[in-house]
Amino acid sequence: MDKYNISTKDQYDSIYKDSINDPEGFWSEIALRNFSWKSKWKNVLEWDFNHAKVEWFKGAKLNITENCLDRHLESNSDKTAIIFEPNNPNESSEKITYRSLFERVCQMSNVLKDKGVKKGDRVCIYLPMIPELAITVLACARIGAIHSVVFAGFSASALSTRINDCESKIVITSDGSYRGNKTIDLKGIVDDALLDAEIVDTVLVVNRINSKINLIEGRDVLLRPLLENAEKFCKAEVMDAEDPLFILYTSGSTGKPKGMVHSCGGYMVYTSYTFKNIFQYKKNNIYWCTADIGWITGHSYILYGPLANCATTVMFEGVPSYPDFGRFWDIVEKHKVNQFYTAPTAIRALAKQGTSYIAGKDISSLKVLGTVGEPINEEAWHWYDKNIGKGKCPIVDTWWQTETGGVLISSIPGIIEAKPTFATLPFIGVQPVLMDNNSNEISESDVVGRLCIKFPWPSIARTIWGDHKRYVDTYFSTFDNMYFTGDGAYKDSHGNFRITGRVDDVIIVSGHNLGTAPIEDVINEHNNVAESAIVGFPHEIKGNALYGFVTLKNSSNISENIKNEINKLISDKIGPIAKLDKIQFTEALPKTRSGKIMRRILRKIAANDFKNLGDISTLLNPEAVQAIIENHIK
Repeated sequence: MDKYNISTKDQYDSIYKDSINDPEGFWSEIALRNFSWKSKWKNVLEWDFNHAKVEWFKGAKLNITENCLDRHLESNSDKTAIIFEPNNPNESSEKITYRSLFERVCQMSNVLKDKGVKKGDRVCIYLPMIPELAITVLACARIGAIHSVVFAGFSASALSTRINDCESKIVITSDGSYRGNKTIDLKGIVDDALLDAEIVDTVLVVNRINSKINLIEGRDVLLRPLLENAEKFCKAEVMDAEDPLFILYTSGSTGKPKGMVHSCGGYMVYTSYTFKNIFQYKKNNIYWCTADIGWITGHSYILYGPLANCATTVMFEGVPSYPDFGRFWDIVEKHKVNQFYTAPTAIRALAKQGTSYIAGKDISSLKVLGTVGEPINEEAWHWYDKNIGKGKCPIVDTWWQTETGGVLISSIPGIIEAKPTFATLPFIGVQPVLMDNNSNEISESDVVGRLCIKFPWPSIARTIWGDHKRYVDTYFSTFDNMYFTGDGAYKDSHGNFRITGRVDDVIIVSGHNLGTAPIEDVINEHNNVAESAIVGFPHEIKGNALYGFVTLKNSSNISENIKNEINKLISDKIGPIAKLDKIQFTEALPKTRSGKIMRRILRKIAANDFKNLGDISTLLNPEAVQAIIENHIK
């Protein structure tokens, strides 16, 4: 049996059983048969969840780029690795072969080495969705540098926080970026960020929008001339399977963003294996994930997973609404896309426009549809199935996290039946359980509990950069010897899982995990704000949006200007994605007698659910609840 290619339900059942009964033997076989290693591991797995210690393929030597590039050159050097589709449909797309990608990665690797970057150094990448982003990520991996990609929609403050946390001395950015009919001054944002990140001594600048930029002497260098003079071969650095591959920051419910660290070997094996099977990728298929490489979805399922399988992967610079809401389907038709992976937010936005933008477009090449970032609601699922899949394309509703590295729960097209709103069954090797509030494992079905994983999978994050104690406290302290996902879930009688949402103060907005505490901290910096509380509320496009309850020091100062100032602060400090859709000024926030803000009540009010507030008589100030209800923003 070829365990790397799952093709039937019986095969899935058999392989899943093997992976649970003998995980070390199973993953050893997958890793040995399907990847290139410079030397084999001494131990397949060592782990202790109570101390958040996980090591896969310990002692093995490899370089992930040799598995993504070098090993494909003999037979597939002329195959297209990446199709770059630019923001403007009038600009030609670019097809980059595996040979060309290899050479460009080597050139970038040599540029980084010439700038003093060496194994273990952190490299901050703040680029739009252009080929240089993929190339730089792979170049870092080739020379053993640890890449830290920051989404190019984050603010200068958010960027500087991440640079300082990982102590990156080099930043790669561009003069700007295109987003629909707008241009964004990325270089200007970097300049502002580096006012608070003096550790950086080199900034490499890609020309994308060809704007006039200020190059700071001794620090800023245009990248193009350096690449033109760089050699097209660079020997791959020998890495240990447990060496860090990248740091990717995710919002926490409290404090600064968490720099999740993923390692080389296990991450490679798991992302490759999940990509191949969850999307049922076949030779010469064209695969498109619409995410940004600034998020984990882009890392795992635009770059590393597809390239390790010698796939053709599409990189899209633009947005689904430009120049009109038919852009996605134009691209599917143009490149004959077979697998299409996007966010429920995008599906809802497109569904709202009706089907006129689909009419006349040949999207018959589609074989598999996928969703990622948040649970998809049933209405959007059926619209996607009917109008895009034409009732013939299986939909994989994938559940996973930045911390997990790869998909943990999903159907498999044509093998595990999809069920609207359900992620369905655990992927191979994944052991999910539901826990009750008394820390007991729930054995029965048709119940809701807290979703945990009781055994490590190869791509689990290894730590939080520079703060392992926080990693232990956040993910492994709630339940003994288990990884706690932070999500609630429902399990039906067939073992299918449906994610019910976060159980902590993280809100998923348009697929982005936003911690409420950092946003509240920014709001409270406003001179006239006494305190604030952020909750989520249902939004027909975003899934959830942010509702801010804000108490001012002087209520006579209430004005639209203050609302605008608050959102500008959030945009400047965190990024536009964290701005509040609704801001309600309050005389006071409901609190317990110990002074804790009752966000549970605020969530109910934000969702227009005034009948299920529970007992408020024990609050310190129950009268505050009625006042908030009376002024609630519908």
